[in-house]
Amino acid sequence: MSSVALGAFQVTLVRAGIHYWDGGVLFGVVPKTLWGRKAHADELNRIPLGFNCYVIQTDEHTILIETGCGDKPDRRMRERMRVPAVTPPLAEIVAEHGIDPEKIDLVLNTHLHWDHCGGNTLLTDGGVRPAFPRATYYTRRGEWEHAHERHPRDSVSYVDANYDPLVESGRMRLVEADFGPAPGIRMCLAAGHNRDMMVVTATSQGQTFCFLSDLVPTAAHLAPTWVAAFDLFPLESIANKQRWLEAAAEGNWVCGFGHDPEMAFARVTKRDGKFELA
Repeated sequence: MSSVALGAFQVTLVRAGIHYWDGGVLFGVVPKTLWGRKAHADELNRIPLGFNCYVIQTDEHTILIETGCGDKPDRRMRERMRVPAVTPPLAEIVAEHGIDPEKIDLVLNTHLHWDHCGGNTLLTDGGVRPAFPRATYYTRRGEWEHAHERHPRDSVSYVDANYDPLVESGRMRLVEADFGPAPGIRMCLAAGHNRDMMVVTATSQGQTFCFLSDLVPTAAHLAPTWVAAFDLFPLESIANKQRWLEAAAEGNWVCGFGHDPEMAFARVTKRDGKFELA
């Protein structure tokens, strides 16, 4: 299923393409003899990953979570990731799912890595413009500040054109703490992948959808200790994965993963101390 109804909300997966990245990086210290049972690698040890975005439709809002890689990657990067040289704008992909992109009025970025916010803006002959002109964009202030620190560990993950024009124009709001941009919607700190990454929950009539972003990038990452080498704070990742997956299992939440290439939605259960797909 690419869409589910939860209470009065409709939640739809909008996958903005597939890319390939080194499997060892995605699973960190976990040996390939283990992760290879869950993710098939190509001849260059790359595994398929989705640019997963979600649209939440409520009575009052059309909310987009994440915007994929967008139009900033150059030819070499696209070849390295097996991404086509030309990809359709995210608004077109949204429309293919029967959702009017002109109605998107909130865009939520869990963090500002290029693969989560690259479709925020479009490069045009007249300069950078918002991809969703009616929308107010949200992310965490600490994340935006870190992007400008240009730390050698992760500076390659940030492309200023994806967010600075929005901040400068007042279209992007930088939040200081956990925040509710709309009724039933929460953006909550879940550090580990980096210092200020957030997860998003949407709750209606007692039912909850949780977008786990890069805290749990794919369904193969349910084990709390299976942490990507990308994560700046792996011990925090483990603690926060444990906390959020416990909540998901106890609440029978519907979850979405940041990069799973096939699964749109999943429920999580806990058996014999281990998290599994329900």
